Amino acid sequence: MKIGLFFLVVGYLLSQFYRSFLAVLAGMLQTDIGVSADDLALSSGLWFLAFALMQLPVGWALDQFGPRRSTALVLGLGGTGGALAFAMAQNAVHVHVAMLFLGVGCAPVLMAAYYIFARIYPPAIFATLAGAVIGFGSLGNILGALPLAWAAEAFGWRETLFALAAGTAVIATVLWYVIQDPPAVTVPEGARGSLLDLLKIPALWLILPLLAVNYAPAAGLRGLWAGPYFTDVYAAGATQVGQITLLMACAMIVGNFAYGPLDRLLGTRKWVILAGNTLGGLSLLALWLMPVSGFWTSAVLLAAVGLFGASFPMMMAHGRSFFPAHLMGRGVTLLNLFSIGGVGVLQVLSGRVHSAVPAVPPEAPYQGVFLFFGLILLAGCVIFVFARDRMD
Repeated sequence: MKIGLFFLVVGYLLSQFYRSFLAVLAGMLQTDIGVSADDLALSSGLWFLAFALMQLPVGWALDQFGPRRSTALVLGLGGTGGALAFAMAQNAVHVHVAMLFLGVGCAPVLMAAYYIFARIYPPAIFATLAGAVIGFGSLGNILGALPLAWAAEAFGWRETLFALAAGTAVIATVLWYVIQDPPAVTVPEGARGSLLDLLKIPALWLILPLLAVNYAPAAGLRGLWAGPYFTDVYAAGATQVGQITLLMACAMIVGNFAYGPLDRLLGTRKWVILAGNTLGGLSLLALWLMPVSGFWTSAVLLAAVGLFGASFPMMMAHGRSFFPAHLMGRGVTLLNLFSIGGVGVLQVLSGRVHSAVPAVPPEAPYQGVFLFFGLILLAGCVIFVFARDRMD
């Protein structure tokens, strides 16, 4: 089981990479195949939407077939195919299609690890394990920053994507052989075992709104807007954008490890989640108020958004505590559907916000994006105030 979990983390590293690498390649794609920042916002959003829409079938597959087949086959076909399609892209439509395939391919990896944690490890340490997987897997964020910028400039972005396609195929093949499925669960007599059973849990309805918006600002800024923002406002080159996205990626990794044990240290999940997301919302409002405060001041504020926006594992642990064992696969993927689906929808909407604001001065469209993300995050926090706290 441990070797299987190790390679699931490696697979999740690829997932983190593919959701965030557009920010670094934005300038090259604009020059080589004529895609715009708004095109890339749509492409990034399509990745998250495809990822989100796959969560319900992935949850069913985890409960029915286990994580081995569910993960290896989907990552192998969707991830490898998407990377190959991206490497051969000639226009924005090709990039959209490639990102759809990549979103599908990456959909089961993290949930397979969470399914295993929920089934065979003590519930009290779920948040810590969940945060550790994202923390280690977020090295993909780092690889999608400065190292990707270096590789794309040294070898070309197409050649780099071909190499990534080969690596994805190898990882998927290894997962087929090393993942061990947990023992089957006996469904209680009379239990329907459907998604409707989950939606009948009242506590979830006050958790889901914040879950739908908590990851969107960090994912949107790290995965796309950081690159165009620093390029347009500070005339940053690819290497400088790589440095900024690397800083934000490191902050997100620190956040994932920091959130993990806080529920056991402080005896609460609700208030840890609420405090972190409130600080993230305030960081976004600071970027809105001070969009040209200086290269490194803006970088630090973006890093703060990444740090405080890493509450996803804690929110998963909070929601998971309400699920019965026979619905664990469907449960964790339902939560992920709201989280990643929210990122996809809000990423597309952020592109509309950006294009609706006149680019004079150049920071104005990005102020609109910062304000948009900040307000929806704080609105989610207001609803979450009324949520039920629960510890294992």
